[in-house]
Amino acid sequence: LRDFLLVYNRMTELCFRHCVCGLNYRLLTGREESCLDSCAARLVRANHRLMSAYVGLVPALLQRRAAEHGAPGPVAVPDTAPGPARPSPEAP
Repeated sequence: LRDFLLVYNRMTELCFRHCVCGLNYRLLTGREESCLDSCAARLVRANHRLMSAYVGLVPALLQRRAAEHGAPGPVAVPDTAPGPARPSPEAP
């Protein structure tokens, strides 16, 4: 619900700033209403496309995470970052 409200508030703010030129009248002009309708429709369609892509990617992400957690033992990552030299185990 929180994410929905954030998206809705952001969409409202963007469309209002883009479409409403002045607050000189009590009601919106026909041009402003039309602009707001098309602006909101574009953003809703874009949000639907993003959500569809996300829903399509979730199964692959979950499989990758399951494979990583199911791997036997920790995976060693070579340390290639520059830094102070480490003493060798044979050093006194």
